[in-house]
Amino acid sequence: MWHIVILIGMLICAAMAIRAQRLLVSALWLAGASALVALWMYLLGAPEIAVIELSVGAGLVTVLFVFAINIAGEGGISGKVILPRWVSWGLLIVSIGLLAWFSLSGGFPAPGVPDGQLFKVNFWESRSVDVLLQIVIIFAGALGILGLLAEAKPHTKKGEE
Repeated sequence: MWHIVILIGMLICAAMAIRAQRLLVSALWLAGASALVALWMYLLGAPEIAVIELSVGAGLVTVLFVFAINIAGEGGISGKVILPRWVSWGLLIVSIGLLAWFSLSGGFPAPGVPDGQLFKVNFWESRSVDVLLQIVIIFAGALGILGLLAEAKPHTKKGEE
């Protein structure tokens, strides 16, 4: 029961972080989502991961976002879209599917592990979830860098080249 409530809360916080008009409000919604992720990890039997998520995800990252927003300002960024909409939706659907699979099935099966410890064992000993998460983070970071470095070409009329 609590897992579903926390999952719904995480999804609401994440959606509000995306939809917020101000960057500071978005950073606070993201901190709320991260705090709920930490709570969820704790309930899944991984208190070490929960502490790391709470201190880094909800604490350090939020402080860095607020610091960067104060330095750079909240002005909008105009640039071209790097990823087509269908790729973004595809990645979102795959992410939700993986989240549901890991949540409902407990992840990859591990023989001889009690049900309450399955998530903890998979995350700390098997390392397959960790490697998958690192691949996703590196891919997201590369897409973020591409988005930052993308420059919109100025529109020129024919004959002015």
